[in-house]
Amino acid sequence: MAVVRLRGQLRKIAGDEAEHAVAGATVGDVLRALERERPALAGWVLDERGEVRRHINVYVNGEERELGAPVAGGDRIDVLPAISGG
Repeated sequence: MAVVRLRGQLRKIAGDEAEHAVAGATVGDVLRALERERPALAGWVLDERGEVRRHINVYVNGEERELGAPVAGGDRIDVLPAISGG
């Protein structure tokens, strides 16, 4: 299983838990499974088309990855809301 780490508001929406062990073969599989396990997250990470929302960044082991990227057991997936400001 991969470990998904949520930050900021996403962590609060997921029951104030920062880390979630989730099974899946790809980043997309893991994020969809996370939304099923934590229904309050539905729509916050993935949009209605199943794509990562524009203001969300996803990293696997510190490198930005797309939904189709493979995931191995023990990988760390960080899901971060983009920071904006000026």
